[in-house]
Amino acid sequence: MEITCKNCHQIYKGHYCNNCGQPAETHKINGHFLWHDIQHGLFHFDQGVLYSFKQLFTRPGHSVREFIEGKRVKHFKPLSLVVLLATLYGVLYHYFNIDLFPENVSSDMDYHKFNEWIATHFSWITIATIPIYTVGTFICFRKQGYNFVEFFVLNTFKASQRLFAHLLTFPLMIYFNGTPQIRTFMNVLYMLDIILIYWTNLQFFNKLSKTKTFFLSILSHIIFLIFLMTLLFIIYMLKEKF
Repeated sequence: MEITCKNCHQIYKGHYCNNCGQPAETHKINGHFLWHDIQHGLFHFDQGVLYSFKQLFTRPGHSVREFIEGKRVKHFKPLSLVVLLATLYGVLYHYFNIDLFPENVSSDMDYHKFNEWIATHFSWITIATIPIYTVGTFICFRKQGYNFVEFFVLNTFKASQRLFAHLLTFPLMIYFNGTPQIRTFMNVLYMLDIILIYWTNLQFFNKLSKTKTFFLSILSHIIFLIFLMTLLFIIYMLKEKF
């Protein structure tokens, strides 16, 4: 049976238009359509977010390698996932007025203003650090046959993995908020991030030994910190100059 596409008017057979991909069957726009659209289009909870969450905490490196090799249907798009999670984290951070500097008093820096700036720009900060992470990964693992953009995708998924972990532990951040113990909690969370990075690298670079992967992961993180501190110093100097 021939079908005329409602979108581009192409005549075709089957369930989808071979010109634009429009489904042959379209549903009436009602409450059910809207709810399905929210689930499937905005959050893609039926497969995307929940599937990516499960994969990133059961077989992170293997699933990211499979994504890069072409197995991509079930995963939520990596950059969209980071934006979604980082935005959610930033909103929670702002709503609960998280204070990471309860004991810091300085005439040179307004920590309350800096803390609020972090909350407001958390999504952009997270995205901006991914290329810097990727520089370290590319330098240390460049012989493993992946290009810079593929390493960028790997680090995007790693950022989502860390954001998932931070969201899961956010009730503890609320509990320690405004107390000196919040710094200890953040240090523990930082160590958790390092463990997750190593675990993902261990699976992703499965042709390397555990020892080599460990030291290269540490080295790549040190390179990230050096690049980040250098960039922040340059930004600070430019700010002072102008």
